[in-house]
Amino acid sequence: MDTVLVTGGRGASGRWVADRLAGDYEVVVVDYDHPGLGVDPAPDVSFRAADLAERDQALDVVAAVDPDAVVHWAAIPVAGTHPEGRVFETNALAAKHVCDAAGRADAPVVQASSDGAYGFFFADPTPFPDELPVTEAHPLRPEDPYGLSKVTAEAAAGAAARRHDISAVSVRPSWIQYPGDYACRADEYVSDLDAGAGNFWSYVDVRDVADLVAAALADLLGSDPAVDPGTHEAVNCVAADNALGRPLLDLLRESYGEVPDDCAVDADALDEGDDRGVYAIGKAARLFGWAPSRSWRDAADAAVAEPTLFEE
Repeated sequence: MDTVLVTGGRGASGRWVADRLAGDYEVVVVDYDHPGLGVDPAPDVSFRAADLAERDQALDVVAAVDPDAVVHWAAIPVAGTHPEGRVFETNALAAKHVCDAAGRADAPVVQASSDGAYGFFFADPTPFPDELPVTEAHPLRPEDPYGLSKVTAEAAAGAAARRHDISAVSVRPSWIQYPGDYACRADEYVSDLDAGAGNFWSYVDVRDVADLVAAALADLLGSDPAVDPGTHEAVNCVAADNALGRPLLDLLRESYGEVPDDCAVDADALDEGDDRGVYAIGKAARLFGWAPSRSWRDAADAAVAEPTLFEE
């Protein structure tokens, strides 16, 4: 069984990723804190602790595990929770160090990026996209440290891929939601159009995120990967519908006024009355055969047990 090192695997979404991969792989979870030597890990799961923003620690832990692949999911996940410099430095340095270490181990990388890389959500005012739907080729124009750290992380993955001839994939989830606890369906969000305007009411279920990581990982470890060694690809990871269940073009017109004339609208992909999200998801389908299968309509109130990676 192949070994996959998962950084940030004890985090809110990272634990879902680690749980999804365990059983298909031996999963080594690397996080800032160790759960303790006395815990009982779930099958095919083990733990190590490291501060991945410290280069020596990142290189040492990856070299010690010698994984077949690396899933880099560790990060300060949002802006506004820590000083701006710390958000950028932690995320950018950890990505650089982990990707370099993965390259030295000849291990392909799947890492967490974000739709924050496009620069919509934290900009003031929110800029209108250059195109609808927003493809991965859309320019990246973040103004905030979180989005900038994700652009830097993607660049680091690309550099490691070229330097070490490995494959690398950056997954760009939108606002991650958890079954039974969909913040994008809270009354204050649904009743206020401005609450979701910054990312155009997009979201994604954490299980769909984990499924895309698994699909990308299986491809990179296969005999004929869609992402060739020496290359890096970024893929959007969002739900098929928007969080309000209303036609996207209507929402944009109501919130922003008319769609600007210089916005390229792909009428074949976005019809009037279509309640899809703003981000295109065809690239992940083409590369990895992935499509989101969860919607707030079913998952917002779903009773799904949170993954448990260890017992005390």
